[in-house]
Order: sequence, then C-alpha cells, then structure tokens
Amino acid sequence: MLDHAIQTRIKPLLNRAARHLVQAGVGADTITFAGFALGMAAALAIAFGHFLPGLVLLLLSRLMDGLDGAVARATTPTDRGGFLDITLDFLFYAAIPLAFAVADPAGNALPAAVLLAAFMGTASSFLAFAIVAAKHRMGSLDFPDKSFYFLGGLTEATETITAFVLMCLWPAWFAHIAYGFAVLCGITVVMRIGWGWQRFR
Repeated sequence: MLDHAIQTRIKPLLNRAARHLVQAGVGADTITFAGFALGMAAALAIAFGHFLPGLVLLLLSRLMDGLDGAVARATTPTDRGGFLDITLDFLFYAAIPLAFAVADPAGNALPAAVLLAAFMGTASSFLAFAIVAAKHRMGSLDFPDKSFYFLGGLTEATETITAFVLMCLWPAWFAHIAYGFAVLCGITVVMRIGWGWQRFR
C-alpha cells in the first residue's frame, strides 16, 4: 500500500548512491547477494535472541535491496537480476518469522506458522498475477521500472518491513504482531484474487 509513495521519496537518494557504486565498479547482482547475506545474518541474530543487532542487519539488508535496483537502472537491467532479486527477497521474508520461532518455539512457533502461511498466499497471488500479466503484456503504472508486473495490496514490502521492525523492538509481542499482520496479508490475498478474477476473465 505504501511502497509507491515511499519509493518515490527515496528514489533520488538511491539513484545518487547508485551512481557512486557504478563508478566504483559494484554490480547490481553483487549488491543483491550482499543484501541477502545481511538478511540471513539478521535471521540468525534473531534466532539467538539478539533482536536489536538483528534489526540493524535487517535494515541494512533492505537498504541493499533498494540499491540493487537503482544500480541496475543506472547500468543495464537484466532478467537474471530481476529473478534473483524477487527470489532472495521471498527467502528473506520467510526467514524472519522462522527465526522468531527458533528463538522461542513455545511462544512463537504457531504465530510464525500462521504468518508464513499468509506469506504463501501473498507470494503466490503476487507471482501468479505477474505470470498472467506478462502473458497479456500488461505493464504496471506504479512500478514501470520493475522486471515484471508488481501487484500492490494492503501488505507490500514497506508494511512487511515495518512489522519486522516492531517484532525486533518488542519481541515479547511477536505473536500479536504476527497474527495481526497475517490478517492483513489475508485481506491482500482476497483483494488480489478479486483483481485477477476481474482483469483476466
């Protein structure tokens, strides 16, 4: 819901940083892998109960996730880069709830499982829509620079990262945050199914 507004605001900063990275010879794929490594390090820190260091690593990971696209646009975007970006993003999104489940299995396992199931719904509806949209040669007006159709919803990247930040700041409230965000994800899935039903009939 907030991705377009947030990206519009930070895009000039990311583009400026991207120009320096391109001049230094840093490629987009390198940044993508670095961001994924930082995300996995964040999950590992959270799993061991180090929530604030995990939060710092998590935010650095998402900064890399914004920079890789900016670097790609400043050079030559590739299908390989787009594929890597979305695949590693989804692995990162799954790793954080799993890490909280590992940190406190008794209290967090069930809400983490519910949230991961909700993530399956948002991810599958997102990718399924993109596949059919590509078949119909549809383009996204909100995200024209993306490798494929980016379908919005109530829970996009900004909202997901916000939920993760809240979990790291108040880990004792993980279950409440996870259940609440799972409900919002469920609404997003219903919305996307409705959009697909209308647009592809």
